[in-house]
Amino acid sequence: MLLSKRFSYERGIINPFNGDYMIIGGSSSQKLAAQVAKQLDDYLCPIETRKFPDGERYIRIKEDVEKEMVIIQSTGYPQDENILELLFLIKNIKNLGAEEIKVVIPYFGYGRQEKRFKKGECISAANVAELLEDSGASEIICINLHDNQICNFFNIPVQELSAMPLIAYHLKEKLENPLIVAPDKGALSHGQEIANILGCPCDYLEKIRLSPDKVETKVKNLDVEGEQAVIIDDIISTGGTIVNAAEILTQNGAESVTVSCVHPVLVEDALLKIFNSGVDDVIATNTLTSEVSTISVAPLISQALK
Repeated sequence: MLLSKRFSYERGIINPFNGDYMIIGGSSSQKLAAQVAKQLDDYLCPIETRKFPDGERYIRIKEDVEKEMVIIQSTGYPQDENILELLFLIKNIKNLGAEEIKVVIPYFGYGRQEKRFKKGECISAANVAELLEDSGASEIICINLHDNQICNFFNIPVQELSAMPLIAYHLKEKLENPLIVAPDKGALSHGQEIANILGCPCDYLEKIRLSPDKVETKVKNLDVEGEQAVIIDDIISTGGTIVNAAEILTQNGAESVTVSCVHPVLVEDALLKIFNSGVDDVIATNTLTSEVSTISVAPLISQALK
């Protein structure tokens, strides 16, 4: 570990600490950044961020920067503001003398626009990647990208971490005999990752077309009657997919239904709709701040930075 001394502009004192990095927490991830800094015995750099009366962003780093820096900032809602702040932070500490800047983005905003679905659409994820790189990021660390194709947009190292083990350990403490259910085949890999850790069954909901105008959705292979069903997904946004899955599991006799995800986007009344569908509990990580962000990804980030 490095022994470093940091001069505080605000207090006029020198702060000794043992650590490898100086860590900066952006506006959207300050608590998470503090947790990571504490776990690593690294220094959490004080910053000032505010808006001018006309809405423009003001950013100030309150201490001398080190050669090796870490910025932690999720770029969820308001996406544009959080991304712009992150770009300002990267460029600013680069100009102030930082040589290696690891950028931790627990939730990658615009990550669901990783390809052109319709003619003329903007591939926003690629544009964000280019901006981050051009600003001076040396390495990107993300958690459960919606599509790992995003990693290919960068010319710098990218680490994609999985929070599924953290969710698995949480479920192990909460439920005796969980049965993991992915709401669709696309989320099955997440469910299988958790099921492998817990040593429990895993399945997914499959749509079966009965006629040209009638579709039935049911659990593919397993019987959920009397089971402690757990719905797993990477992102919950509007909650529509989860509500549909929860209602099907309840109709098929599940003893309880727990919902878990990595990124609780939860727009508008999504959480209310989910609970109204008969769900017993909703748990998520703190890649985004929400009422259900009970699992900290700080250990995951800390391990990646070691």
